[in-house]
Amino acid sequence: MNFDFTALDTATYVFIGTLVFAAILVAFIAAAAMATIILIGAAGIAWYAIKAVLGGLVHGINFAWDRVVHHAGQVEIPAEFQPQVSPSTGSYSRVALRDS
Repeated sequence: MNFDFTALDTATYVFIGTLVFAAILVAFIAAAAMATIILIGAAGIAWYAIKAVLGGLVHGINFAWDRVVHHAGQVEIPAEFQPQVSPSTGSYSRVALRDS
């Protein structure tokens, strides 16, 4: 039994064409969705890597600064500093604001 395509109606061709076009659209949208998921995943991994590196850098700087301050607090200076009188800035003398 031979199938004759000339016997098909135009509506059947339109229906089959619509199904093919829909399949192409579904494939395109699925590919775009997968690409988006992959890009978001890669960006998330990159963000966590950058965050870890910068966090380690900040932690290292804080640790080094703490060591410098601790070391500076233990250093004894052999000479004593002479107190110096600060000059006045006009009609008002200088005031140290302790609670501000």
